[in-house]
Amino acid sequence: MHGLLAHWQDAVAAGWAETLIGWEETERGRRSLERRIRSAHIGRFKPLCDFDWTWPKCDRAAIEALMALGFLNDATNAIIVGANGVGKTTIAQNIAHQALIQGHTVLFTALARCSAISPRQTAPQPCVGASAIMPASNSW
Repeated sequence: MHGLLAHWQDAVAAGWAETLIGWEETERGRRSLERRIRSAHIGRFKPLCDFDWTWPKCDRAAIEALMALGFLNDATNAIIVGANGVGKTTIAQNIAHQALIQGHTVLFTALARCSAISPRQTAPQPCVGASAIMPASNSW
C-alpha cells in the first residue's frame, strides 16, 4: 500500500480510496474473527436460543448478564456451578462465542485440562485465561 500512500491525494480525488479502505477493514475484521475462532477451541455447541431454560432451573437473568460481557470490563471472574449434564459447558461456549464476536480473544478449555498433571509435572498447572465469578446466590 506504499503506492497508495504516495499518491493519496490523487486516490482521494478519484473517489475510490474510501471504498478500498472499507474493503480492507472488512476483510481484516473477517480474517481476525476466523483466526480467533480457530484459536479459541470452542467446538460445536447449541446456541442459547435453543437452550431449555425450564430444566434445570437456572438464573436466566444472571446468564444473560454474563452474555453482555460486563465482567470483562470489570476484570472479574464467573463460575458456573451445577450437576453434570445441566448445560454449564453450553453456556460457557455461548459466552466465549459472544466474546469472540465482540472482538475479544478467547481460549476455551475444560477445568480437567487446567489441573491435569502430566508425567513430567509434580503439581497441577494453573489455568490461564479469563473466566468469570458469579456470586454464590446467582450460581446454579
